[in-house]
Amino acid sequence: MKITARELNRSTLARQLLLRREKLGAAEAVRRVVALQAQQPASPYLALWNRTAAFDPTDLDAAFADGTVVKATLMRITLHAVHIDDYRPFREAVHPLLRSGRLGDRFTASGLTPADADVLVPELLAFADRPRGNAEYEAWLEQRVGTAPKSGAWWGLRHYTPLLHAPTAAPWSFGERPAYIAPPDPPAPPGPEASDAALRTMVLRYLEGFGPASVADIAQFGLVQRARVRKALGVLIDELDRYEGPDGEELFDVPGGARPDEDTAAPPRLMAMWDSTLLAYADRGRVIPHEYRTEVIRRNGDVLPTLLVDGHVAGVWRPVPGGIEATAFHGLPDRVWEELAEEARSLAALLSDREPEVYRRYGHWWNKLPTAASRLLPAG
Repeated sequence: MKITARELNRSTLARQLLLRREKLGAAEAVRRVVALQAQQPASPYLALWNRTAAFDPTDLDAAFADGTVVKATLMRITLHAVHIDDYRPFREAVHPLLRSGRLGDRFTASGLTPADADVLVPELLAFADRPRGNAEYEAWLEQRVGTAPKSGAWWGLRHYTPLLHAPTAAPWSFGERPAYIAPPDPPAPPGPEASDAALRTMVLRYLEGFGPASVADIAQFGLVQRARVRKALGVLIDELDRYEGPDGEELFDVPGGARPDEDTAAPPRLMAMWDSTLLAYADRGRVIPHEYRTEVIRRNGDVLPTLLVDGHVAGVWRPVPGGIEATAFHGLPDRVWEELAEEARSLAALLSDREPEVYRRYGHWWNKLPTAASRLLPAG
């Protein structure tokens, strides 16, 4: 069966809870959408505000505090918020990536080797019995190896070791100075077979939240080798549905995955920075029109907060005094502006209690946007 590009878009929106807000608690919502990028502390909160009815940020605060939702270095060697049930398989699936990506030249330039890291990790996890900051870990490492290693040592170890980020500060649970703690049941470094088994679990979870998808899409989500993805799919193939994508590529999906009609209405949304929906595919044209990609995903990797209109990126937004400034990259009907204004009032109310000028440090990118129509969407 052939799937159109618009059908793929609607499948993504349905599984990412972006066709309508669902009545879900924070932890269950995170589980449903699989993973939320979390390098900016506010973004998981804004992501859930977009996806759940009557979102209460204290619900996510509590989930982070009790460990039902955890924040850690996972897919693409970047910070994600995931349900605790997904943490171990995701971590084991990307273990080879973390080993190669964080125990390479920068790490070994410190005088340590990957073998040294394997010895240090269990001791480091024992030391991480409570939240500790970078300075404490660096001091521990210096004492453990008997000299002051260069900066690459702790940089590599803090990503390679299965550490969680511990909540530290308001307004979004995590502050600018991270603290790390060991998981309740830290995963041991998996062997190749265990890592491949975990990857199969991650493939199924990815398809539940983002499918249908290609080998390239799955590989991009985890930043894992395509050969590993093909191997995983080869084992799972009898459990999966297969389709032909818009350009003839083979797509895979879990049976029963949401596949709304391509004409299903998609309400406007004000998406968080680095929203996973924009980044979880090799072909990001599923949600980001190709002509807007470089405006939204900046050269240094910053992914701006976007306007989602009819399921596709149509511009960007930022808080300003009095409300939300929305910048559209193309003309929008008055009806859409009215719907965006309603979203902006709700978002401004959420931000007013937490961080009214969220993402302010990224404001310099607005000076580099193309000429476009901007409107102030009032807070009240």
